[in-house]
Amino acid sequence: LQEVEIIDYKPRYKNFFRDLNYEWIGKYFKIEDYDRVVLENPDRIIRKGGYICFAIMDGEIIGTCALMKMADGIYELTKMAVTEKAQGKQAGKKLAYACLDKAKELGADTVFLESNKSLTPAITMYRKLGFIEMPKGNEKSIYQRANIYMELKMKDYERKLS
Repeated sequence: LQEVEIIDYKPRYKNFFRDLNYEWIGKYFKIEDYDRVVLENPDRIIRKGGYICFAIMDGEIIGTCALMKMADGIYELTKMAVTEKAQGKQAGKKLAYACLDKAKELGADTVFLESNKSLTPAITMYRKLGFIEMPKGNEKSIYQRANIYMELKMKDYERKLS
């Protein structure tokens, strides 16, 4: 049985961050200008106090996820992508846990995400992690594809081993 391992971002993995996300976004939606800005500049996420990690299986990078600092105590869980051939191996859950553990370590109060309700497996996973669907308020999402906004208050976050 192949084990999925999580590793931290290194500049040499920059293209995997971009390519994995382009692969999945391109499959379900259209790649937007803001996607390009974020995906072409992952070092900026790190410099601004965020975090990026990768899932590796059998020596191959199969997934990625980022935690982007938006304001003091507020982070966005974003750019999660797992290559199609590796889906169903819990890589997404492990990536999310790595980012949420890092958020806790960084002193985050709230982690939010924006997604699309058509991505049922992802939405189900986010709910199991403790994310709750919230009204977005007056701000429109930066993403055309986003039709669900979810938040996790870090005081409620508990890593479940299941």
